[in-house]
Formats: sequence, C-alpha cells, structure tokens
Amino acid sequence: MNRKTYIFLLLIISVGTGAIFAQGKGGIDNDMLQKIKTAYKNTPSDKAIRNALNAGGIQKLAVNANQSDVIDGYFSDRVYSRGITDQKSSGRCWLFTGLNVFRAKIIDKYKLSEFEFSVNYNFFYDQLEKANLFLQGVIDTRQKPMTDQMVEWLFKNPLSDGGQFTGISDIIGKYGVVPKEVMNETFSSNNTSQMASLLKLKLREFGLQLRELPVQADNKEIQKKKTEMLGTIYRMLALNLGEPPTQFTWTRRDADGNPVETKQYTPKSFYDEYVGKDLTNGYVMLMNDPTREYYKLYEIDYDRHMYDGYNWKYINLPVEEIKAMAIASIKDSTAMYFSCDVIKFLNRDKGTLDLDNYDYESLMGTTFGMNKKQRIQSFASGSSHAMTLVAVDLDDSGNPKKWLLENSWGATNGYKGHLIMTDRWFDEYMFRLVLEKKYVPEKILEILNQTPVRLPAWDPMFAPEE
Repeated sequence: MNRKTYIFLLLIISVGTGAIFAQGKGGIDNDMLQKIKTAYKNTPSDKAIRNALNAGGIQKLAVNANQSDVIDGYFSDRVYSRGITDQKSSGRCWLFTGLNVFRAKIIDKYKLSEFEFSVNYNFFYDQLEKANLFLQGVIDTRQKPMTDQMVEWLFKNPLSDGGQFTGISDIIGKYGVVPKEVMNETFSSNNTSQMASLLKLKLREFGLQLRELPVQADNKEIQKKKTEMLGTIYRMLALNLGEPPTQFTWTRRDADGNPVETKQYTPKSFYDEYVGKDLTNGYVMLMNDPTREYYKLYEIDYDRHMYDGYNWKYINLPVEEIKAMAIASIKDSTAMYFSCDVIKFLNRDKGTLDLDNYDYESLMGTTFGMNKKQRIQSFASGSSHAMTLVAVDLDDSGNPKKWLLENSWGATNGYKGHLIMTDRWFDEYMFRLVLEKKYVPEKILEILNQTPVRLPAWDPMFAPEE
C-alpha cells in the first residue's frame, strides 16, 4: 500500500468515526456519568439491599410481608371438575385448556370419577396441519423476495407448539378427540423442544426447496412435492408421538369405577357423542386490549392452525363487560378458555395472582407506574398462557372479589393445581376469554357482523399462548 492510499484510508476512517460520534450528542460523557452516579448513595440501606440481592433473587426479597399466608380457597360459584392435567415441558397450554373446558362438562354430565382427553392425539394433527400451513404459505409467496415481511415471518415461524382457541375449534372439529389412554403421552409430547427443533429445521429446508422450483412449475407437481414432504413430517411425528388411532374401544365407568358402557368409536364419533358442539360457530373470543378501539371486530391475518381453517377473530371490549359474561357462564356451570400474562406477580408456591404479592417499588426505591395500555404499547405485557376459568367469588352485591383458574402445570403446582386470581389482577393482566355465545348479549354478538379490522400475523400482541 503506498503512502497516499494509506493517508486516504485514514481520512475515511477518521471522517466515519467522527460521524458516528457526531450523531451521538446524546451519549454518556464523563460529566454526565458523574451526575448519574449521584443517584446511588451507597447508604447503609443500599448496602443491606445489595448484600441481600447478592445472596437471593429479586422476587424472593420483594415478597410482600403484609400479605397473609392463609389462602382463601372459598368461591361462591364454581364449575364442577375433577383432576388436574400436566403439560410438562411443552407449550401446549392452549390445547390442555380447550380440552379441559369440555372435560369438566363430561365429568359433570356422566358423574365420572376422572377423565382426560388425549392431548397427544390432537397435538399430532396440530403439528401436521401447521407444517402444511407453512409449506403452502411458502408456495403462495414463492415469487416474493426472501426479504418480504410475510416470507420472513413464515421462515421465522415454520412451526410452534403454542396456539390459541381457533386451533381447538379447527383441529378438534376436523379430527375429533380420544380418551387419554387411547393415545397416551410420550417423552417428546411432554418435552417438545428437541422434536420441534428438528421439525423446524426440516421444514425450512423444504421451504427453500419449494422456492427453488421453476416459476412455471405445474401446481399439480408442486402439490405432489408438498405431499411427499408432509410424508416425511408425518413419519417424524409418528416416531416421536405414536400414530393416531382411527378407531378404538372405550369403556365408560361410573364414579366408583364400575363399567357402564363399552363401545367402539372413531375419534369423530367420540367427539360427536361426548362433546357434540359447533366449536366454530358456537363460541366467541373476547379481548381486553386498551390500545385498540373497543366494540370492534378484529381478525389476525394468517395466524391460524390450518391452511383451510379460520383466522382468529375477536371482539375488543372493556374488561367489566367481559367479567359479566364470565360470571354468567360460571353460574351456568360452564368453564371457559382464559388467557393472560401469567408471570406477572405470580406466587407459584401459594398459587396466587395478586398485585400485592411483591413490593418491587420498596426494594428498588422507585415506582413502576405504567397502566395496562402503556405496558402493551411498550411490549412490557401480553398474553403468554392459557388456563381454564372455573370459579368466581362474589360479594353480597354480586361484584367479583377473586377468580379460580384450573391450570395445566400438574396437581402439586400452585393451589392444588389451580391459580387464585384477584379481581384487580384480572383487570391488569387478563387478555382473552372464549365462551359460548349464549352467554354473550345480543348487542355484542352483532359486532360479529362488522367487517373485521385485519391485523398482521407478526403483531407481537398475538404470539401463541404456551
């Protein structure tokens, strides 16, 4: 390199570096750093807190000592159910929750001592349908560049074990249901991450292969190629989850375990006999999202479980109106699909969701003042977990004091496998509720006739519940 070239390069580097720092008149200079440091006084109180934090976690130290250790497990109105399910290390809360809604009805109607649906059975077809959704999405967009936002979203999200209620209505409506003992859990159904990693890797590979097909390729040939790819996915699922049954024999037993009836079923005939509901048209999803206009119908584009299934739609409502419908459903002994931001102020040991569980403000010496709308806008909160809403405790005036959620984290987790949620926590961290239309006032149902506001699949508010 000659001397002139060297000097020229130095000038470019100097100008570039100067430009970077010139942009940053908002950087932290030494004078600003000294002022920032004055916020920490290193008082005896600061030292004590720092020592405690070094020895234990924030949440442990923030436990509110004013909270009673006595758990109030009384509820004025409750849906009858028995037994707690366990999703183990998987993101299938949405599927457990939906099936638990129907499970409660079956246990009550037939007075069973216990009963569970096979989550593994429906999960198998959920994964197969999502694989097809991805591959067909790639086919539909294969002439768009890889930098297109929809194409990027597809390849970032080829498959997930999470989901929401339209997955319940579409998958169960198409494939039916079976009792748990007919297709039991496996290691991979309980621990989905390794299987999911391989499935996503294979799907991305297949996706690129589909995009590399000639532009003029015949659709028949493309579909044949996709079918072969789905055969590979089916085999991977069967190896990990087992192959779903097409027919089975099941004995219904009474509360004492005595056999009542033995019949042969298909998954669809079992669904017709024991669930028998129009899941697509018989239910409505309600949302409380203060960042968007209330009394409007919204639709999430492409974010569904089946290519030929339904995008999920919801009515956005004030939280008090949602509560009134939830109370009506519980009073009629009907559980509901409920989703929320479960981690916020959760005391796992007690099994409570309470804004007073932790006093972070006193520990950190500052306030955390955002409301629900601001938390959503700043990506600080969103729905992350689905559970079954089964009870409410009303005061003498009929106002809710607390609610009970049947969880799918096992019988030893929380309060006897449940979470007790205060009404104030409901206001702040509840997001979605799905209930039968008969509990929804006619003026709210009329909103379903609106042309929905379409929102993109990548809107962070609509990540799958896990």
